[in-house]
Amino acid sequence: MTVEHVAGLPVRNVQAVAFGRYYGVTIHTCVPYDPASKGGAENTVKIAKADLVPKDTNLLPAYASFGELEAACRAFMTMVNGRVHRVTRRVPAEMLEAERARLHPVPAQPHTVAFGVTRQVAVNTPMVNFEYGSYSVPHRLRGQTVWVRVHGAGRDERVIIVHVGEQGPVEVARHLRAEPGSPRIDDEHFPPAPRGPLHREPKAKGSADAEFLGLGEGAVMWLKEATAQGSSRIRVKMAHAVSMAKLTSPARVDWALGHAAVHGRFGEHDLASILTNNPDGGATSTEPPRQADETRSLAQGTGGWAALGGASPN
Repeated sequence: MTVEHVAGLPVRNVQAVAFGRYYGVTIHTCVPYDPASKGGAENTVKIAKADLVPKDTNLLPAYASFGELEAACRAFMTMVNGRVHRVTRRVPAEMLEAERARLHPVPAQPHTVAFGVTRQVAVNTPMVNFEYGSYSVPHRLRGQTVWVRVHGAGRDERVIIVHVGEQGPVEVARHLRAEPGSPRIDDEHFPPAPRGPLHREPKAKGSADAEFLGLGEGAVMWLKEATAQGSSRIRVKMAHAVSMAKLTSPARVDWALGHAAVHGRFGEHDLASILTNNPDGGATSTEPPRQADETRSLAQGTGGWAALGGASPN
């Protein structure tokens, strides 16, 4: 609250003054070694010790979270404000209604003094500059104002960025400290990269192309990879795939084409080989593989040899 004293007068902290002006109050600091001027602060500590600090005689013996403490305080305030006060002989909640006409309303949005300093997000890129470092924020905040502050020290030091919108203050980014020339960037803060002029999607130029591309995403992937790899006789292989789809199943052929594209198999007989070795079209089966055992073998057994050297039958 006080940064220094000049001729015995306290010099207020400029942020504290802005905080008080925002809520329509005047800030006074207590006089050193004067109990009468700091009675309010001491009384607040006394109330906290008597009613809030976890022990058997207080609101709760323990709090699992700050939310539990807040709920206990809310219930306590409802109780004491709803009963007759021993001094005024009136219910505090009823007195508040009469006093409300003399009170100014509290702003709906909280003061942002605790959020740090303001920074303007660049219009072209979602970055802000703070203490010689650059930090990324979600791209939806481009051109808007955010608040930046430092929290912690040493290994735990973080740069926290807050945006105050219609729903109130929301933390939008948290970074390690950035060095000059080495920005801290979160890839999720940037929109998907736009497709440049070199990015091309296959377009059917005739019925043959349309039939092949109509097989599915696997066919599209195969054509992209085959052309990129400079595979030969691409049109012949496309026609062969369409013919196989008519004889078997378009879904199976489309799966096989995608499999071939992923593994770089663009040979003349690669598609047929993939289909032959994957009769289920790549689907996984929960049944165990079937294997022949000795009870179902078609091979001639050696049981007949056991009679050799024995007594001949009558």
